[in-house]
Order: sequence, then structure tokens, then C-alpha cells
Amino acid sequence: CVPLLGGYPVRFIATLLACLCLAGASQAQTLVKPGEVDQIVDIARGFGSGTLEKDETEYVRGRINGTLYVIFFNDCNSDRSECQSLQFYASWEGVPVDQAAINGWNRDKRFAKAYIDAENDPVLEMDVNLRHGVTRGNLEDTFDWWRLSLREFKSGILKL
Repeated sequence: CVPLLGGYPVRFIATLLACLCLAGASQAQTLVKPGEVDQIVDIARGFGSGTLEKDETEYVRGRINGTLYVIFFNDCNSDRSECQSLQFYASWEGVPVDQAAINGWNRDKRFAKAYIDAENDPVLEMDVNLRHGVTRGNLEDTFDWWRLSLREFKSGILKL
């Protein structure tokens, strides 16, 4: 005789509840909040290099697979202790690129946008929302999207 609860074996219900608890625990990840610049630098270092730089504002300078990029902090409060978004940015000085290739990139790609700046240099940017925080895993995945975008842009559009 198997004990039943609501028509289901008790062992089945206990197993189901244990699985739900474990699933909930795996979802309870620590959030990277908008003002936690050190965590952003730490993640950048996991993909190459990353340092926090300061001039008029703070930004991260990094390198992924030999490509220099920066991360700007945007939508910040008055003392810049919390910023609501990031902008990944890379440009290539003096590298000629066809406008049709840039248009094709923007048509076919979802995450990083490209354009030709005022000095006629190609630029690649990617905006990231941090409002309310994101999990570290999500931000690491964002860095990986950036890494892939840089690689594809350099090889497909810039032919480097």
C-alpha cells in the first residue's frame, strides 16, 4: 500500500517539492548592481584585460583577443555612484569600410550596432541595461556577446 496525498504517491510529491526548491535556489543569484564597478572590471578581466580609468568620467578600458574597447557608464546619478546602463564601444582609426557593409551589419545583427563616425572611422557599440541589476551570469553572457560581435565585425566587415 502506497500512501497517497491528493491522489498522488507521497514520494512523488516530496520529490517534486525538492526539485522545485532546488530550482528556486539556483535562480537566487547575486545581482550586479549599477554602482558595482569592481565587478564589471572583474568580469572584463575574465575575457582579457580590464582596468578602471578616470578622466572627466570613469570608464573601463579592456582588451579582448587583441581588440581594444571601452565601457562607458551612462544614465548616472549626480555623484556617479550608480549608473543605469553601460555602453561597450570600439573604434578603428584609419580603417576604411564600406557604408553598405555597415548597413548590412545593422540589418543582420541584433545586439551590437555599427556606424562610421565624424572622422570616417568604423565604430561598434552595444548598450546594456543595468537598471535594477542583472545576475553576474547574465553580465558574463553579455561580455561574451560583445566578444563575438568584435570578432565577427573585425573579420566580416573590417576584413582584419
